[in-house]
Amino acid sequence: MEDNRIYKTVEEILEGRIRPELGRHGGSIVLVKIEDTVAYIRLTGHCSGCPSAKYTLENLVKEEIMRHTNLISDVRLHEEVSQELYDFARDILAAKQRRIP
Repeated sequence: MEDNRIYKTVEEILEGRIRPELGRHGGSIVLVKIEDTVAYIRLTGHCSGCPSAKYTLENLVKEEIMRHTNLISDVRLHEEVSQELYDFARDILAAKQRRIP
């Protein structure tokens, strides 16, 4: 039950304070999971893969979450590659191999 409260609190902070700011730049954010009071987030849209992602994490996301709740001890980028991205890369490689004589 405590985990649901923490998740809900972080989601409210993301929705009210962070998503609007990222949305102005064509991006958004997803709360992937919370483990041992550490929130793992994924930047999406134009923010995904942006060279400034770490800066955005430290100076916007982490700062806002830590300022508005003491339920989270740290905020980190979730850097796991999705199955969708693996499938996309596999399709590209397969297409290249078909073209090589």
